[in-house]
Amino acid sequence: MSDFGLADLAALIAERDKSDAETSYTKSLLAGGPARAAKKMGEEAVEVVIAAIEGDPHALVCESADLLYHLLVVLQTRKVPLEDVLMELKRRTAQSGHSEKAARGKG
Repeated sequence: MSDFGLADLAALIAERDKSDAETSYTKSLLAGGPARAAKKMGEEAVEVVIAAIEGDPHALVCESADLLYHLLVVLQTRKVPLEDVLMELKRRTAQSGHSEKAARGKG
């Protein structure tokens, strides 16, 4: 198991937010704002779907890494901490998926 996790990547993205867009791809995405970052994340999501359908495990790994990275960039553009997302996932796992989804529909 890798000792590099999503929290490490989120911290790196936050650090890159302080850098120069001329030298940092991450900063250039962040400087483009939420719409640019979300568009790129959407493109990566489609690539994950394609890789999953085509059944290429290596492509699925690479595209999934791209998607996770771009999701964290989107969160950074809105100053939403990864910890908030993880806490929401934890809250949802306290009940069955069907129950959780039904509860969301009522609120």
